[in-house]
Amino acid sequence: MNKSREDLVVQKCVPCEGGIPPLDESQIKGYLPAVPSWELLEKEPKSIQKTFEFKDFEHAIEFVNEVAELAEDEGHHPDILIRWNKVTLTLYTHAIKGLHENDFILAAKIDSLFE
Repeated sequence: MNKSREDLVVQKCVPCEGGIPPLDESQIKGYLPAVPSWELLEKEPKSIQKTFEFKDFEHAIEFVNEVAELAEDEGHHPDILIRWNKVTLTLYTHAIKGLHENDFILAAKIDSLFE
């Protein structure tokens, strides 16, 4: 079942303590259309990644701080790489070593911040 970005941004991340399998290939394909600018990284653990570009370092850091606040609110945190005016976010659920619906929820909400 395909999800839309609108479907995802109204959801809240749920705690994932493990004990469940990561999303399978067909489930992942159902979520990807909702976050089309995110790249699926096939290397294990599977993850989604996106690089955002800004005018300068200050704007990049402002964005990172917004993402950090959102991540805290959702209880789900991306891996963050900052390079002067670029921020690369990588999402996967560490507890299950793969992708979970939470990753797509957070990606959709991050995209909403960047508009």
